[in-house]
Amino acid sequence: MENIDWKNLGFGYRKTDYNIRCYYRNGAWGELEESSSEFINLHMAATTLHYGQEAFEGLKAFRGRDGKIRIFRMDENARRLQDSCDGTLMARLPVEKFQEAVKRVVKLNERFVPPYESGASLYIRPILFGTGPQVGVKPAEEYLFIVFVTPVGPYFKGGFQTTPFVIMREYDRSAPLGMGKYKVGGNYAASLVAGERAHQLGYSNIFYLDAKEKKYIDECGAANFFGIRNNTYITPKSSSILPSITNKSLMVLAEEMGLKVEQRPVPVEELSTFEEAGACGTAAVISPIERIDDYDENKTYLFSPDGKPGAICEKLYKKLRAIQYGDEPDPHGWITVLE
Repeated sequence: MENIDWKNLGFGYRKTDYNIRCYYRNGAWGELEESSSEFINLHMAATTLHYGQEAFEGLKAFRGRDGKIRIFRMDENARRLQDSCDGTLMARLPVEKFQEAVKRVVKLNERFVPPYESGASLYIRPILFGTGPQVGVKPAEEYLFIVFVTPVGPYFKGGFQTTPFVIMREYDRSAPLGMGKYKVGGNYAASLVAGERAHQLGYSNIFYLDAKEKKYIDECGAANFFGIRNNTYITPKSSSILPSITNKSLMVLAEEMGLKVEQRPVPVEELSTFEEAGACGTAAVISPIERIDDYDENKTYLFSPDGKPGAICEKLYKKLRAIQYGDEPDPHGWITVLE
């Protein structure tokens, strides 16, 4: 293997040895298969290409100080993928098969799991999509599930540091009763134009308000939002937000640290009352927010005057990472240690 500079690894795709595949045909899922090919042979009329029958997940494996490999909350990813399958009328993959595929692909690519001190991890990408041909708008009869892995560095180059976000009301990511709560490619395609515009203006990402009334906070880019005020962890409740497994975990940890947790609609004006704010997701864990500029209202909400992450954000970040790497006990059974 070429020497990988683990400490300077970016967040991108790098070829590994194997991926795992599983086909759905004749009404049933087949056996897991190992493949060393990075390519798939796909029918030109496959529903994934025409009608967006596709869903994916993202999770990580970590090498601990003890050399053991730990995978974080993969049962939650398996269930979320099932929800996405329900939302796109695809064949549901059993949770056990998902977990078996993830464990096997990590084991096969063990040499790509970064060392403990590097700050890097092994990113795991399961994807499920319609391969059966259709020209009318209807679900496929055949599906393919693939899990591949790639070693990644921190999502943000500078690691755990604050970045600015921007509110722009001319963009919506998802409608209230639409596909926003499913992890499907279309949601990410819908965010590319707005995200690129935000980057051009010097922001980390765009901050979406609810599409119906533009009154409430939805998401920051493709990440969940949380704010801290008076020892309370506040995060939006909305039918168009992807339920983040990281956010779910942070809510549990916040309660254990003695914070009150509220999941409810959060009016945009409430931003002015938060002492700290963050975006959270698998890739970055927590991305502390320096400020949010309201582009249309010509207003700025500042959370970090000194440009440093807030104390509670930092505490939550360190706690979750410590559990993921095995440095602290895992009382909730979130971790699967690979044998």
